[in-house]
Amino acid sequence: MSTIMTLDILTPERSVCCVEADIVIARALNGELGILPNHAPLIAALDIAPLRYKKDGVEHYVAVASGFMEVKDNRIAILAPAAETETEVDFARAESAKERAERRIAEHASDTDVRRAELALRRALMRLKIAETVRR
Repeated sequence: MSTIMTLDILTPERSVCCVEADIVIARALNGELGILPNHAPLIAALDIAPLRYKKDGVEHYVAVASGFMEVKDNRIAILAPAAETETEVDFARAESAKERAERRIAEHASDTDVRRAELALRRALMRLKIAETVRR
């Protein structure tokens, strides 16, 4: 039995990361999933949330903006519209995106898509959470 898994996170633009992991924790639409080696095959829709994985006792984070996860044969494939590793998250850019989304929600302008602004706010808050966690 294998004790290691491969985590592959892909967006339409690029391969965000392809790493070995001891455990992967992702938030699906119906709650958090902890994936260990030799997990049963699974497909899940992901929520906008930080994905965590551990390798050799070190925890890492990836900002995943929804998407899908497939688990099969000790390989975890994440397909997401956007994703950033913890080292790619720009705190200032995330803070700016948060403020912009909050402004759009507060304005309630007829041409503003409030749902899109709410999703943008959730993505910005997720990225800020990762940036703050990594700073510690």
